[in-house]
Amino acid sequence: MSAPKEMDVVLEKLPLRIGAYVPDDLLEDWFAPGTGMNPVSKEALAAAKAYGWRFECEFKYYPERMEGVFWKWVPAI
Repeated sequence: MSAPKEMDVVLEKLPLRIGAYVPDDLLEDWFAPGTGMNPVSKEALAAAKAYGWRFECEFKYYPERMEGVFWKWVPAI
C-alpha cells in the first residue's frame, strides 16, 4: 500500500506553515506495510521523509502524539 493520491494533492497544495498530520498506523500502512508498529518502524519514517521531499515538504514524527507531520517550511527572510 502507498499513500493515497489524495495525499499527493494535499501536499502539492499545502500552504506554507500549515501541517498535514498523519497517525502512526497510517504511516506504517502507507510507507512500510508489514514492518510492525509501536514504535513506528525506521523504514516507514524514512519512506515518509522521502515522500515529503517529493512535494518540497519537511516531515517529522512525534512519538508522544503518535503522528507524523508534513509541512512546507518558510525560507528565511
